[in-house]
Order: sequence, then C-alpha cells, then structure tokens
Amino acid sequence: MNFANIIEKKKNKQELTAQEIYWVVNSFVNNTLKDYQMSAFNMAVWFNGMTPTEIASFTQAMIDSGITYNLDDVEGIKADKHSTGGVGDKTSLIFSPLVAKFGVKVAKLSGRGLGQTGGTIDKLESCPGWSGEISEERFKEILNTVGISIMGQSEEVVPADKKLYALRDVTGTVDSIPLIASSIMSKKLVVPADSIILDVKMGSGAFMKDLESAIALSKAMITIGKEHKRNVSVMITNMDKPLGRAIGNAIEVKEAWDTLNGNGPDDLIELCITAAGLTLVQNNVFNDLKTAKEELLKVLNDKSAAHLLKDFVEAQGGDFNVILDYDKNFSTKHVIEIKAQQEGYVSFASADQLGYLSMHLGAGRATKEESIDFSAGIYLNKTTNEFVKKDEVIMTLYTNRDDIETYKQKANELIIISDKAHDEELILKLLTNADV
Repeated sequence: MNFANIIEKKKNKQELTAQEIYWVVNSFVNNTLKDYQMSAFNMAVWFNGMTPTEIASFTQAMIDSGITYNLDDVEGIKADKHSTGGVGDKTSLIFSPLVAKFGVKVAKLSGRGLGQTGGTIDKLESCPGWSGEISEERFKEILNTVGISIMGQSEEVVPADKKLYALRDVTGTVDSIPLIASSIMSKKLVVPADSIILDVKMGSGAFMKDLESAIALSKAMITIGKEHKRNVSVMITNMDKPLGRAIGNAIEVKEAWDTLNGNGPDDLIELCITAAGLTLVQNNVFNDLKTAKEELLKVLNDKSAAHLLKDFVEAQGGDFNVILDYDKNFSTKHVIEIKAQQEGYVSFASADQLGYLSMHLGAGRATKEESIDFSAGIYLNKTTNEFVKKDEVIMTLYTNRDDIETYKQKANELIIISDKAHDEELILKLLTNADV
C-alpha cells in the first residue's frame, strides 16, 4: 500500500477499498503513518465525505484496533444507548432501569465528561466505591443478575479512535459526519447489543447545530448499524435548553433517582420513556411506541424500576446511600441563589454556557487531568418557559470555590426573561432502520 496513491484517490472522490482503509487506520495506530499524513486524509474526508461502504470499513478497522466483548453467556435481549452529549443529560441512569424492568439487559460502555458536558462515569463515581473498571466476567455476571452494567471505556477499546480524535481536535476536522459517525459507532459495536438507541443532540448545547446535519449524522450511524447487522434507532433531541433541572454529578444522580420514583421533570421523563419505548419496540416487547410509553409511565409512577439503579450501583461497589441522604453528603461551602430581576418567562442564552458555568463551579473538568467536585453544580428552580416573579429564585449554584461574584455575574448574563413563552419541541425527529 502507498499513502500517496490512497490520498490521491480520496482527493478525487474515488471509493477506497476495505483493504486500503484498514491499511490507513492500522498504519496510523502503529505510527508508520505520520500525523501530517493522517491530517491530510481527515481533511480529504471532511471535503469529499465517504460512501456508506467506506464508512462501514473505516468503523470496522477502528473496532479491530482494540478489544471487543463477547456476551454469549448473557441470557436474553441486550440493548445499548448512547447520547452525543448534552447539558444535564442523565438519561442513561433512568433509561437503564426502565428497560431492565421489562427484561431487556443494558450492556454499556461510557466515558467521562470534558468541558461543558458531563460523563456518565463521573456521575456514577459520586457514589463512593463505584467503579467502571471491572472485568469482562464481572460485567457479564452483573448483566445476568441485575440486568444493567456500565463499564468505563478502557485504553484497549478502539485505541484508533482516541488517537484519531486527538488529531481531529487540533486540525479542524472534528465536524466531519463520516468521522463522527464512525467514532461513535465503533465504540457502540464493541459490545454486541441486539439494539442500539442513539440520542443525537441538536442546538446550542450540542455539537450538531442544525436539523439537516443531525439527520445526516443519524442516517450515517443507522447505515453503519445495518452493515453490522444491528438494529439502530435515533432520536434527534433539542439541546437549546438543558435537560431536566440538575446540572452536575451527584445532583444529577439524585434527579435520576427522583425521576424513577415518579418525581421527575417533564422533559426528562418524556425523553427517557421515548428512548426506553423505542428500545422495547425494537426488541418486540411492545408492538408500538404509544403502548410502550404508556406502560413505562406506569413503571415510573409505581416506582417499581427504581431499585434497579441502586442494585446496579451497589453491584459495582458503589454506596448508593449517599444519594438517599443527599443533603447530608453533598453540602457545599457556598449556596448561591440567583434571583429574577423582573417577572416574565424564563429562558437561557445558551445551554452550552450553563454547562461551562457548572464546570467552573467544580462539577466538570477543562482538561482530562482535573479532578471533579461531586457536590458542585446547578439546580434550575425555574427552567425554560416557566413564569417567574421578581425576586423569585431562578437557579441555585453549589460550589466549594470562592469566586462568588464571578459566578453570580455569569449566571445573570445567561438568564433571559421575556413577556411570552416560546414553544419548543424536545424530540425533533425519530429515525429507525426503515428510514435509511
């Protein structure tokens, strides 16, 4: 193989063979292909795209760069869920017990948060002792006994993606749909789930800023799933506003627990029962989404799935009692109330910036090396389209850091109060295998 010939083909929009794509990925992983060459390849893909066959080959080459999991010993149907990242997105912690309640096992790899979006692993680690670093055997044991297990993505899983993403990040090629789709799906296909539900976020708090791009990404990922004989469904959801009321780590686990006990925010409930409903329909537990959602609402109201979140956390070594006695265990040095300066309907200038504010309070990390304060975060006493009176609390900031005036100023800058509420759909589009 010769890189000059491969890049010439890609530059001229000619389809690469599976062998050529494998050679590119493997050569990059073992350092025989240099960063400047891979940068040129990425930019050629950014401009010229990839065919469905090329994307499938590229995804498989990345999967084959590391370890995969065998779940033959796990009884029954296995499902996975992935979100492209959003502010206040604790959906996995609610989705997993809901579908497990109906006998569908959730086998999932998750990551840590960086920047404005939190990671599921960080949220779970707010329960002392919880670990995502478990063996494949323990992963399977927990799936068979509890029905839910979430592992951290180890260094051995899709190493090509880690190396490739670091390069894309500094060369302006992060926003390439073929590269995003293959990055996400390579990590999903490492675990052999029967069905995958993808929550593609769109808006100010998300990577995809418009519906057209979100649909294109969704279709690319469904196509990859088809090529690998997986049943993939996609929800495109609005991330112009944060999801739920809690933004942080322990505070989001608490909100997930409250939701499973019939006391969650409407938007979070709607998104979770839709994701869980799609998964149950995918796996023939119910015939249609309407019936599935009705049954899932009953489960939230009777609280019968809540114990599965606690059981799963405890099975992986976590102390869930800290969440049950939240106020005692997650108090902060500063509790800052941000009050309305006038009456009207609340909205926020940017969901993204609310995420960054939470990060600065200590709930996130700007670099991978930074540590997280599990107690820090934001609670939205009023959220988008809710009416607020003058001097009522709109949001409460929790932090152990002392830069209080800066946090107040930033929070006030993000609040918009209008005379009228604005209609905003949460779930913008649903796509399944049949749509591609």
